[in-house]
Amino acid sequence: MPQPPRGTLPRVDVAVAQDMNITTSPAYVGRFAPSPSGSLHFGSLIAALGSFLRARSCNGKWLLRIEDIDPPREIEGTADDIRRTLELYGLHWDDKVLYQSQRFNAYQACIDQLLAQGEAYFCQCSRKTIQEQMHGLYNGHCRQLALPEGAVRIYNQQQVASFDDLLLGKIQVTSDFASEDFIIQRSDGLYAYQLAVVLDDAYQEVTEIVRGADLLEASCRQLSLYRQLGLPLPQFLHLPLAVLKPGFKLSKQNHAEALDKKRPHIALQQALAFLGQPPVTVDMPERMLAQAVAQFDLQRIPKQTEILIGS
Repeated sequence: MPQPPRGTLPRVDVAVAQDMNITTSPAYVGRFAPSPSGSLHFGSLIAALGSFLRARSCNGKWLLRIEDIDPPREIEGTADDIRRTLELYGLHWDDKVLYQSQRFNAYQACIDQLLAQGEAYFCQCSRKTIQEQMHGLYNGHCRQLALPEGAVRIYNQQQVASFDDLLLGKIQVTSDFASEDFIIQRSDGLYAYQLAVVLDDAYQEVTEIVRGADLLEASCRQLSLYRQLGLPLPQFLHLPLAVLKPGFKLSKQNHAEALDKKRPHIALQQALAFLGQPPVTVDMPERMLAQAVAQFDLQRIPKQTEILIGS
C-alpha cells in the first residue's frame, strides 16, 4: 500500500492537533458508517456484518458512525432506526456513536488550512462544463485563477492510482482519475464525503476499513488525501455487493426493502451465507454472532465485486 514520502510531517495536525487525536496504536479498529437516508436493508447488513465479524475476530473495536453530512438526503428518525436495528440484530458497537454533523468545525479547519497553504482552491466549473468540455474529468481549469468563492478542490499532489485490497488484491484506476483535483467542499457549503470520511477515520483511529466494493475507486482518492494530510494509512477490505442485476445494487435510492426487525435470525443466516461463512447452529442474534465470530474465515468471502441475489 502506498506510504507517505519519508520525512513528510502531518500538515493538518498543526492546526487541529487536539481534534485529530492521532496515536500510533496498533490495535485493530473497524467501523460501520451508514448515512441516515433510509432504513438499513440487506446490502447494509452485509457491510455491517462483514465489518463486525472482521473486527471481533481480530479482538478489535467496532465503531458506529452516522454520516449525516447531507441534510437534503436525510430522513428524520432514520439515525435512531439504524441504531435500533443494529441492536436487534446483535450488532453492538463500542464507544459512543460519532455523528459527522458534530465534526463540521474539524472539516472547516482542515479546508481553511489547505486553502491557506495553497493545497486547495476555489472552483466555479459546473458539472455540465466538466462533462462537455473536459470529457467528464476535471482538468484543473481554476487552479491558478485565485477565485474568491465556489466549490473547494484539493490540489492533488499525492495521486494514488492503485492499492492492495485485503480481499480483492491489487486495485487499479486510470491515471487521469487518480490525478484529478476532486472536490472537498461543495459550492453550497456542504462538506464532501471524501474529506469527511478521511478525517473521521483518522480521528477514530480506524485501522481497517471494511465496506462495499462500490467504493473501490473512492479508496484511491481517500488514500491521496491521507498522504497529502500526512495521516496514518488504514488498510481496505471491500466486500461484494448484493445486486438484483449486474450493476444494480441494493440501495436506499432504489427502495431496497428494510430489514425485518421481528426475525433478525433469518437475515443474519442469509448474510452469513452471502459472505461464504459456515452456518451457525443457534438462532438468537447475539449467540449467532458469537459463533460466527469464532468460525469467521476471511478466505471464504467470495473474491468478487458483486453477487446476484433473488429479488
